[in-house]
Amino acid sequence: MRHKRSIPNRGLRVADQIQRDLAELIRELKDPRLGMVTINAVEVTPDYAHAKVFFSVLVGEPQDTQDALNEAAGFLRNGLFKRLAIHTVPTLHFQFDRTTERAAELNALIHQANAQRAKD
Repeated sequence: MRHKRSIPNRGLRVADQIQRDLAELIRELKDPRLGMVTINAVEVTPDYAHAKVFFSVLVGEPQDTQDALNEAAGFLRNGLFKRLAIHTVPTLHFQFDRTTERAAELNALIHQANAQRAKD
């Protein structure tokens, strides 16, 4: 039985590096469908075969941006190959992250409820 020497938190560090590198690589894309993209998080599978990339968009249409990013996934992965010093660079899967959108909606509801309470 072989013992694999595992590096503590390696998956987290790889995900973090992918997040930073992708942010730079996406800025270089010339696709007009891409809005102002922010990479919020990256989740890498334990075998580094796949990475879920969560993003938000400040300007632009989320679905168009997701389509453009997934079409550019091969190009972006190739860019990561050149930057990352790991054996397997994961296949990228881009997913729109609604967290900031939901937070804004909840904030508006709270504000609205407080304004209503102040009137009563």
